[in-house]
Amino acid sequence: MTTNCIKFTSADIETAKGVGSISTLTFDLDITVEPVASTNPMAPTHRVLGRSPRGKLVECGGIWKKQNKETGADYFTLTIRDHGFNANLGKAASQDDLSLQAIIPWGPKDAA
Repeated sequence: MTTNCIKFTSADIETAKGVGSISTLTFDLDITVEPVASTNPMAPTHRVLGRSPRGKLVECGGIWKKQNKETGADYFTLTIRDHGFNANLGKAASQDDLSLQAIIPWGPKDAA
């Protein structure tokens, strides 16, 4: 599996499980994502789990479904809490498989 991607079990990302990895200059993390059942529209769609130094699965972030204010298109964002890592999910380059999502990092918003 290439880094900075999540392979979901289906193209219906909102309800699918997935596995992937995120590599940066400061951390390298294999992740598992599991759907969350919630009626709260502000709740994440997925829990993101990573492995502790002793090998235990621990919740380290989430995936949220958002809507583009200009186009109304749905998209997903990912956060890894301990590293302050934020990213959007999108179709992986040169791929037609919608179940394979690239993790596209973006920096924190500057406080104005």
